Amino acid sequence: MSFAAMCPCGSGRAYPACCGALHAGARMAETPEELMRSRYAAYARGNAEYVLRTWHPHTRPATLSLGDMRWTGLEVLAADGDTVQFVARYEDAQGPGTLAERSRFERRAGRWFYVDGDVSA
Repeated sequence: MSFAAMCPCGSGRAYPACCGALHAGARMAETPEELMRSRYAAYARGNAEYVLRTWHPHTRPATLSLGDMRWTGLEVLAADGDTVQFVARYEDAQGPGTLAERSRFERRAGRWFYVDGDVSA
C-alpha cells in the first residue's frame, strides 16, 4: 500500500477503510476518539465541510478557513469518556509547529460532535 493511500489520522489503515468512510458519510464515528481522528484527517485533506458538519451546532463557527497549514502527524495521548487529548504536528510559513489540545465531545441524537477544546502550548 502506498503512503498516499494511508489515512492521515495515524491509524495505519488505508484512508477509504478508515476516515474516508466517515468523510463520505458511509458511517458515523462510534467514539469521541474516532471522531477526533476523522476531524484531524479532514483538516489534513482540506475537507472543511466535514469539520463543520461534525462541530456541535452551539459552538460551530459560521465559516471555516483551513489556511495554509500542512498537517504532518497526530498522536493521541488520552481518550476518556467524552474527552480526547492529542498533539498534532503541522508545517506552515513559519516552519514546523505543534497543537496540543484537550477536546470535548457530546453525543446528540446518536452522533458524536466536537464541542470545544483547551489548547496548551
